[in-house]
Amino acid sequence: MFSRIKDDIQGVFHRDPAARNTFEVLTNYPGLHAVWLHRISHKLWKLEWKWLARTLSTFSRWLTGIEIHPGATLGRRVFIDHGMGVVIGETAEIGDDVTLYHGVTLGGTSWKAGKRHPTLKNNVVIGAGAKVLGPITIGEGGKVGSNSVVVKDTPPGSTVVGIPGRIVATTNTTAEKDNDKRNKIARKYGFDAYAVAVDNPDPVANAMGVMLEHMHMMDSKVEELCKVIQSMGGEVCTDNLHAITAEDFAETGISPVIPKQADTHEEFDPSI
Repeated sequence: MFSRIKDDIQGVFHRDPAARNTFEVLTNYPGLHAVWLHRISHKLWKLEWKWLARTLSTFSRWLTGIEIHPGATLGRRVFIDHGMGVVIGETAEIGDDVTLYHGVTLGGTSWKAGKRHPTLKNNVVIGAGAKVLGPITIGEGGKVGSNSVVVKDTPPGSTVVGIPGRIVATTNTTAEKDNDKRNKIARKYGFDAYAVAVDNPDPVANAMGVMLEHMHMMDSKVEELCKVIQSMGGEVCTDNLHAITAEDFAETGISPVIPKQADTHEEFDPSI
């Protein structure tokens, strides 16, 4: 018991930079108090002392603002940060090192008995106000953005945002290679692809990245066709392509990253 309490406290220090000392964590972190009271109510629930378990759970909700059904299963080092308004349903299963922020709901979508609440694998992070509903599974290392509503399973390492929740990033190797390729193309065109960093994915920017890749491929094909026609004596593609500058984006609301130009003018070569 004491080893788990020590683990819980260390987990707070690892995930909350505002934690200053052990005494403060022990006395002023309602998320920890809710987890500790839940462990007692869960044991009572397993012993078939249902009323007493629910009563302790209700007291915990009154004390901490966090409602955890005594039937829910929590792993080690579960950290509920701030915690106010968190609701965890009866058949929810939470793995180790999971972090939940305030306003999170792990709820059900059916009145039928049986498994009806989510399963969170190890190292999952659920943002403030997010709703994870139904007997679904959030894969290990997954992240759910604030105020998202997730109603479908998500693979390990994925990031989910929106209503309904959609996957905007994964640890998939192929996706990483695609992003690298698109970043290189964007640098060639002279702007950062909508200023979206890898750790801040945007589904709209990803869609624009696909369009950018397609546009680059079309330019390459046109360049090849021009060379073939010119080799046959035709006079085509004699005009240089317009160079993209910051002024082209002046009224779009986008702030492109324009690379520094060399002293000598270089023609744009879409085949690179």
